[in-house]
Amino acid sequence: VQLQASGGGLVQAGGPLRVACTASGRAFTNYAVAWFRQDPGKEREFVATISSGGTTYYAESVLGRFTITRNNARNTAFLQMNSLKPEDAAVYYCASVRTTDSGTYYSDDSRYDFWGQGTLVTVSS
Repeated sequence: VQLQASGGGLVQAGGPLRVACTASGRAFTNYAVAWFRQDPGKEREFVATISSGGTTYYAESVLGRFTITRNNARNTAFLQMNSLKPEDAAVYYCASVRTTDSGTYYSDDSRYDFWGQGTLVTVSS
């Protein structure tokens, strides 16, 4: 599976932005998908994940502001980010892993086999 992240850009604090992760190579249907982010000089951190069946889980720092969704017909997952803060600025990476259970997801980046190249989100204060 090849993943392509897109949609990053510059947004004012408090504004919204949606990033997308499009898969190619094989069907997305049986894969859990997650978003991670990394600021230069910092560790990569978990943001959100969605199981193949649509179960979601979020980092506490984004809960209530970010929403992860997926469209299996389009082989795409989305991360809608609202009420963005300067501390949300980072390179956002999507990742996926094939799962056998529709409710399985992971917040540990070591569980993911496939990674996109990242898309930069900049938040101006």
